[in-house]
Amino acid sequence: MTEAAQLTEDALNAAAARGDAAFADADNVDDMYLTFALADEEYGVGIGVVTEIVGMQRIMSVPDMPHYVKGVINLRGKVIPLMDARLRFGMEERPYDDRTVVIVMDVADALIGLIVDGVSEVLEIPPSQVDAHGQFGKGGRSVISGIGKIGERVSILLDVQVLVSDSDISLPADML
Repeated sequence: MTEAAQLTEDALNAAAARGDAAFADADNVDDMYLTFALADEEYGVGIGVVTEIVGMQRIMSVPDMPHYVKGVINLRGKVIPLMDARLRFGMEERPYDDRTVVIVMDVADALIGLIVDGVSEVLEIPPSQVDAHGQFGKGGRSVISGIGKIGERVSILLDVQVLVSDSDISLPADML
């Protein structure tokens, strides 16, 4: 198990141990976010879409994809497209290391992997601690669903539907 995968497993176990009911209560799942690092910022995605977190694997390139789609991986017989979150957000590319992981998400019944610098932990951020996203878009839909605050910590919460809605990332049906 990679260091990143162990950290993720530890984070998920710690979250479950902190509030036994947190994972048992379906109402709380909507308030749970898997947080991860990109550069010096913390981001989060709803835990409900996360299926697993895996270490970096061999990536097969796919032609005619946007620069932020690095290719696909074969994960236990399923072909999963990989989006590099740094490149998707216009950040500087950096080499993958032992902390780099793929967050596998199920978005609209399709699996997609999001490559991130490293995972942090699972946080419960109640709606009262999330600033609305209306101020972040350009009049249309924004990839930011809100800014979550827990104490002095701030996490940029992502709308994964918008994040992966770009039609350029769909693979031909016969590849899936």
